[in-house]
Amino acid sequence: MNKFKRILNYHFVLFLLFALTSCEGKSQNENKALIQAPKIFTIHVGGKKINAELAVLPKERQKGLMFREKMEPGTGMLFVFEEASAQKFWMRNTRIPLDIAYFSPDGKLKEIHSAKPFDLRGVPSRSQDIQFVLELNLHDFRKQNIKIGDRLNLNEVKEALNKRGLNPIDYNIAL
Repeated sequence: MNKFKRILNYHFVLFLLFALTSCEGKSQNENKALIQAPKIFTIHVGGKKINAELAVLPKERQKGLMFREKMEPGTGMLFVFEEASAQKFWMRNTRIPLDIAYFSPDGKLKEIHSAKPFDLRGVPSRSQDIQFVLELNLHDFRKQNIKIGDRLNLNEVKEALNKRGLNPIDYNIAL
């Protein structure tokens, strides 16, 4: 019986090690990116500095700014997608009124929309060609004089992805 318990314990430990290393089916790059520091990067839009948290992995993009009580002016969250498409952002569990800006794959600011806390209707992009989304406090784009046509510095996005342990080519950013 004692030998049986040891074998059972041994197999249980092997199972745990396997489960931990597979980490819910995430790729090695995703696991590395989740623990990479820093999470906040300086990104310029139209020459204006934004301190942006990157939301790149599916879980990060899904959570977004949910449950945050406040955000400092000039800070936000930059969502980076692998492919350009129409986007729709909603405010589920988001307590902060936001401006949501949609950018094309070449980093051009195409649209800015206001979003109310907890609004589940969503804020869809008019464009079908959106690859980056930047959320800032409500009216922060206006206060910083960032306007339609300004460009997101894609070299800085590429560098931030690299620092997170992610390959910019996977996000179609190959400058």
